[in-house]
Amino acid sequence: MPLPDLEAPADLLVETAYAKVNLALHVRARRDDGYHAFESLFVFAEHGDRLEGQADADGAIDLVIDGPFAAGLDTGSGNLVMRAAKALQDYLGTERGARLRLTKRLPVASGIGGGSADAAATLRLLARLWDARIDAGELAGLALDLGSDVPACVPSVTQMVSGRGEHLARHGVAGLEGLPMLLVNPGVAVSTAAVFSGWDGQDHGPLSADSLDQLIGAGRNDLERPAMALAPAIADILAALRGRAGLKVARMSGSGATCFALFDDDAAMGRAADAIRAERPDWWTMETRIRSA
Repeated sequence: MPLPDLEAPADLLVETAYAKVNLALHVRARRDDGYHAFESLFVFAEHGDRLEGQADADGAIDLVIDGPFAAGLDTGSGNLVMRAAKALQDYLGTERGARLRLTKRLPVASGIGGGSADAAATLRLLARLWDARIDAGELAGLALDLGSDVPACVPSVTQMVSGRGEHLARHGVAGLEGLPMLLVNPGVAVSTAAVFSGWDGQDHGPLSADSLDQLIGAGRNDLERPAMALAPAIADILAALRGRAGLKVARMSGSGATCFALFDDDAAMGRAADAIRAERPDWWTMETRIRSA
């Protein structure tokens, strides 16, 4: 279950790095620049990592990481939070700094945009903290330099995403917002590059997302098969989710290994979560809902 958020001191700003879920992900082609062209409906959970920040008058940027998935994470210049902070600082030409604390609640390398969401939350928090005069287009450009999923994670609303992640369009689907969503991860990190390299190279058709029924019936994740080859536990999760009472759809998110399940109501989600935790206590689970715009 998500950890409760405590009330923050008056001089502390807080952002949630909302978990990103690909309700469907259609890979269309490999681009000449080495990236893959895809179409995906991004939604965001109501919960995620927590980022706190306070101003540092000396201009330094410091990062502390805690939380259930903090182990092994580097706080140096390669961390996406640090990269995002430095990128915004350099772009603005500001001498202002920040003391940041990331509480890592989401599994690492898990297909739910943890690092990308953290980077986006950093951009949002520091833009407020430093009272930055930066428009949405400029912020999106900085975000794309940090990673393909980061631009969509900045607003963290339901969007159709295409290209390598640079083309974004808000896309409401009736009945989707607020829908109960269960996330399950087997505790196995999966390399995004390795999963994409295993894509079959075939264009299986565009993504249509005009209705929830269309998403469920015709949507797919073209990375499920190569991800399962690397992490067979993904197939185990999907088998454990499918067939549960009140289930609408279960799929893998992103490049894995996290899978999601949408349910008719909270009670059905709760029953499924309880059963899975009893059967597989080694798996990580999170009960949440799809975030409203």
